[in-house]
Formats: sequence, C-alpha cells, structure tokens
Amino acid sequence: MTEEKKAGREAAPAEPKAPSKNQPFLDRVVAIITEMVGGDAVESAEINEKGNEMPTLVIKNERWLETARTLKMNPELSMKYLRNITGVDQETHFEVVYHLLNMTSKQEVCVKVKTGREQPSVSSVTPLWATANWPEREIYDLLGIDFPGHPDLRRIMMPDDWVGHPLRKDYVPLDPEV
Repeated sequence: MTEEKKAGREAAPAEPKAPSKNQPFLDRVVAIITEMVGGDAVESAEINEKGNEMPTLVIKNERWLETARTLKMNPELSMKYLRNITGVDQETHFEVVYHLLNMTSKQEVCVKVKTGREQPSVSSVTPLWATANWPEREIYDLLGIDFPGHPDLRRIMMPDDWVGHPLRKDYVPLDPEV
C-alpha cells in the first residue's frame, strides 16, 4: 500500500455514531418525570452503551418516592415489574440501583438514587413493589442504607448483634480472621 493511500485512510473523518434505539424512550421518560414530578427530579439521563443500551436515570433522593410512583402508575410507562435492586458503595457516596420493566412493551429502565455515607437513606419502595422487601433488607444489612417506610427493616443475613456492614469499602472487621 502506498503512503498516499495510508495517509488518505487516516485523514478520512470517522462516521458519527448512530443514536441509540432507546434514546426516544429515555427522552420520553425524562419528559414524563419532569412534567409529573418536577424539573429538578432528574439529575442525569443517559444511554448505558456498555449495559445493552439501557436507559439510565439518576434521580434526586428527595424526589425518589414520587418518581417511583410515577414510573409505576403512569399508563404510558407502566413499570410494574421491579426486576432487581442493589446497593453500590462508590466510596464517596452510596447508590441504590433499581431495574424496572414494563411487562407489556418490554421497555426497561435503570434508576440510580444517591445517598451520603454518614446517614445513608433512600425511601423504601416496598409499598409500591412488594418484591423490594428482601433486597432492601439485604442492602440495609450489608451496606447500612436505611429505607424509611419499609415495613420490617432489620438484618437478614448477619446476626442482630453484628457490628458494622460488611460490604462497605471502609468496613474493618473486629476479628480479621473471620
């Protein structure tokens, strides 16, 4: 191959990346939340390219319960199935991550709610999705995130007298051999 051809190939501009097929859905979810909950409810919204182009929202903690209710009850969204909840220690803060699904349209959304490390707290969605009950207890037990409004928030894996929350990155066990 000649140097000219090599140079020509390098100089050609890259084609712009096509928008995600899920972008219109994400835009609509943001519009509905903004209209129903308020313009300050959504901190950020993006398509998670590494996560199978999952529409992903970060919702302000103080607006979470109202947003959750909207995601479930709004007829257009109808996110009636809570697939998964997990807690994540991001070292500077915690996140509770919810994966929601509309069983009819098969549209999915991932919602993240941030909380501080000192007194971590995110409103319970157990009254909306009964399947949140045990995962919220597990997150409480292992990370120490409180879920106000939970009907029975207590340890589920560790003994009641266990000190600390073993999945926190700053957790130091009393006995390092355990």
